Amino acid sequence: MIIGDRLRALREDKKLSQGDIEKRTGLLRCYISRVENGHTVPAIETLEKMARALEVPLYQLFYDGEEPPKLPNLLKGKSSDENVWGSSGKDAGYLSKLRRHLGKAAENDRKLVMHLAQKMAGR
Repeated sequence: MIIGDRLRALREDKKLSQGDIEKRTGLLRCYISRVENGHTVPAIETLEKMARALEVPLYQLFYDGEEPPKLPNLLKGKSSDENVWGSSGKDAGYLSKLRRHLGKAAENDRKLVMHLAQKMAGR
């Protein structure tokens, strides 16, 4: 799917001009034209503006169905609490304590700890 084609189709279905979208979003009409013709790829923030201007939920810019798509169960057979480090027991207490200490640390120190953790996890 080309996002520009989808935006044009939604705009035309609502009988709106590019000028109407310009007024509703604050985006220049020439930019809207470039998006619709596939000459530029809009940022997600721009797509949010366009979805509001078209009075459709954001997912409809990417999906043709009437209902929102069903979300897949990414943790099949596992609850969200199972197998997640720090969600229960001693690990939860340790994680809570770590969060408290990191919250009191300076930004540069938190970055250093994160860097060290990433290096250690990469071994």
